Order: sequence, then structure tokens, then C-alpha cells
Amino acid sequence: MREMGSSQPTAVELEILRILWELEPCPVREIHARLNDAKGTNYSTTVKMLSVMLTKGLVKRDENATPHVYRAAMTRQRAAKQFLSELIEKVYDGSAMSLVLQALASGKASKPEIEEARRLLDEMEDKS
Repeated sequence: MREMGSSQPTAVELEILRILWELEPCPVREIHARLNDAKGTNYSTTVKMLSVMLTKGLVKRDENATPHVYRAAMTRQRAAKQFLSELIEKVYDGSAMSLVLQALASGKASKPEIEEARRLLDEMEDKS
């Protein structure tokens, strides 16, 4: 459950951010076309979602462009780092290792992902 006033994106807002990370800068019509294909969203809903995201600081809008053009307020990498940090703090009491162990124990990691994790651990061990 999201906290009231949270700047964390909802599932639909995250979908819009993914669209913007791929296409930005992007007018509402392009965002809506992608959202409509994926979720059958009405145009007015897309506009309302972008308005809420603008208020939350998740997107920026070029007021000089006609039609308005949107872009994500942060890069995918910065967003991932911020959201992951918050998840680690809130759910895993600040323990990144608990998150990693939980993710690996879920059984959803592919063989190449496990090999990459092993390689990263070896690198970390070599540095210490």
C-alpha cells in the first residue's frame, strides 16, 4: 500500500515512465497510444495521470511546445536506485543482502543472472 502523498509511482505511472524513458521527449498522444495498446486507457485518463505525475515531480512538461511535450523527471537508473534504496530501507531494514538473498531464493533468477551475481560477488571479494 502506498503512503499518502508518496512520490513513488503507481503501476500505471511506472508504465508511463517506461514509455517516456524509451521515447522522450514525447507528446501526450504518443504516450496515450502506447498506454491504450497496453491497457485500453482513455485519452482523458492519460492526461489526468500525466497531470498527477507532474504534481508529484515524476515528469516534466515543456510549456512552450504545442502540444505539450513530456519527459521523465529522472533517468531510469536514478529512479531504480532511489526506489531500490527505499525498498531496502522499508522492507529489509536497510539490509541490501537480505534483498539479494530473497530475490535469488525466489527461484526466478536465470542461469546467466546467477552467473552475473557470482561474478559481481567475486569482484567485490577481490576488492576487499
